[in-house]
Amino acid sequence: MLTLAQEPTVAVGLMIGVPEAGFDLHGEFTDAAGERFAPGTYLARAVAAQVEVVDSRGSVRASAPDLTLMPRHAEDGFFTVRAVTIGVGFHWERRQDQQFSGAIRFKADSADARGSLTVINQVPIETYLASVISSEMSATSHPELLKTHAIVSRSWLLAQLEPWRLERRQSGMTGPAGARAGELIRWYSQESHAGFDVCADDHCQRYQGVTRATTPAVSEAIRATAGEVLTYDDGLCDARFSKSCGGMTEEYRAAWDDLDVPYLRAEYDGPSFPPGYALPLTNEAHAERWILGSPPAFCRTQDPGILARVLPDFDQETVDFFRWRVTLDQEELQALLLSKLGLDCGAVVELQPMERGPSGRIVRLAVIGERASLVVGKELEIRRALSPSHLYSSAFVVQPGARRAGAPESFTLVGAGWGHGVGLCQIGAALMAEGGRSSDEILGHYYRGGQTRRLYPPRA
Repeated sequence: MLTLAQEPTVAVGLMIGVPEAGFDLHGEFTDAAGERFAPGTYLARAVAAQVEVVDSRGSVRASAPDLTLMPRHAEDGFFTVRAVTIGVGFHWERRQDQQFSGAIRFKADSADARGSLTVINQVPIETYLASVISSEMSATSHPELLKTHAIVSRSWLLAQLEPWRLERRQSGMTGPAGARAGELIRWYSQESHAGFDVCADDHCQRYQGVTRATTPAVSEAIRATAGEVLTYDDGLCDARFSKSCGGMTEEYRAAWDDLDVPYLRAEYDGPSFPPGYALPLTNEAHAERWILGSPPAFCRTQDPGILARVLPDFDQETVDFFRWRVTLDQEELQALLLSKLGLDCGAVVELQPMERGPSGRIVRLAVIGERASLVVGKELEIRRALSPSHLYSSAFVVQPGARRAGAPESFTLVGAGWGHGVGLCQIGAALMAEGGRSSDEILGHYYRGGQTRRLYPPRA
């Protein structure tokens, strides 16, 4: 595997396809021509295939299809982007004003006749990671969790970038090899961005600016792990993670393409598998007992003190991440299937799990209607189809309500976990750290066979 001479820079998409973006410069910035931009309030707006930057007096200060503003003094130049949307499409979606260091770039979308632009932050990777580990989890988390997440997030990021990235895999695949007639099998790659390396939201990993990365514990976690990545057989690990596995992590192929990734396998999230439950969870009866139960696991906690310490404020609004319950009435379910899948099936007669992954997550779900039926997969497509935003996970048991005119009046979904469940379980890892386990022990638990090594040296 390559070793790098110095820390790379990453391009992060902050806002994508917007007509305009308000921003404030704190400190003096310059463009490529040396034009100076004083501290103050500005607006970037798309005009045809150009980006115009307008100051607070309404004067156009710059116009180009691709415009980058760099701080004159890197140590004290930063900027605020106003009304950045976070949690796009999820139940916690909202807007925030966020501060960033590094350069701000505006790129016009030449294919959009109405005019739109993308806002990009170009920033050194270690600065980026300081924000990530305190946006994904809380900056007040245990130091061993912060160190763990720094290594995981660094590994995931670098696995997406040239020249270390894995073979590109198409995103949004429909009907891959093995799909049958009457099936919609789709998954979504995390490498599907054009014009920048990664986005700033949950589609990639959360990056919510420098204001979240100002604690001594975060700085120490970044310093202590600088340049460290997870490897497997001398290759860089594509270190996936999710909020809560629900007691059992999932294998890679259940969420994405049909590849065997040795370090991303299903693992019980605890010291030893508990009595009273049975494996494999691909078995419907075993999965039902597991999901309807409350097995001991690292991520099984409702301790408000611990959750307040390890979760960002907006994640604390969710309290049922380990086990949850959602009820959809017949009319609501039909409307969802029509809007999300284009499926006009009439009354839904049955939601039938056809295939589960080893964590109990449904990989293929049959939607059986009075007029039409469809098998849906993989896990994210199922989660999107059955919710206005996303179900917490596809690890659920279907409980039909009372029947009327041959179809249930409602369907209750009783589920486990939050997210795809592959790789690191963030809440499980947080509880492992709180219980005294080291970063090495946490990484060894979630990425079996993975080894850490330093890919590039720390900053001088």
